[in-house]
Amino acid sequence: MKPTDRKTEIINVAARLFKEKGYSAVTVRDIAQSMNIKAASLYNHIQSKQEILVLIVIIIAEEFTTVMEEVQQSEASAIAKIERIIQLHIDITLRNPDALACLNNDWMHLEKEADLKYFLKMRTDYEENFRQIVKEGVRNGEIQHHNPEVIIFSILSTLRTLYIWYNKTKSLSENTLRNDMRNVLLNGITVNAR
Repeated sequence: MKPTDRKTEIINVAARLFKEKGYSAVTVRDIAQSMNIKAASLYNHIQSKQEILVLIVIIIAEEFTTVMEEVQQSEASAIAKIERIIQLHIDITLRNPDALACLNNDWMHLEKEADLKYFLKMRTDYEENFRQIVKEGVRNGEIQHHNPEVIIFSILSTLRTLYIWYNKTKSLSENTLRNDMRNVLLNGITVNAR
């Protein structure tokens, strides 16, 4: 279900507030005040603060899942697949850092067991798919023989917290971020002697 324009505005304002204050500290009244409307008016578009959280977390998680499935099914090399995943994280960070913050920080507030299980399955599957790509790259000689778990942790922890760091470094151009992030994560920082 695609949100209406007003609902999208509510979701974006809520995501920003959740990022700034944390999900538990934000009320529907806070969201309404940030939009200069009455709280009762919000209920014409949403049922609850929980509905907003579900929309934020699930929409972003589904985007990650969809792209990962496309990457997994492609015939690309392991390195090309990892590049696409890095690009996905950068794209979402640039487009919607507040929603990404909610995904990372507030998912545990999903109240319905079905929503929580759905999210956790997507996250687990995403990590397992990434793990398989890394292992494939090691097997094929595209990736150095380091422990795959260290590689996965290093790349995913950087990408998952990119929104925090990038928010502090807005002077960095998007192209520099895209190129340098990809190069550092894939090639490291050492100069190869030839």
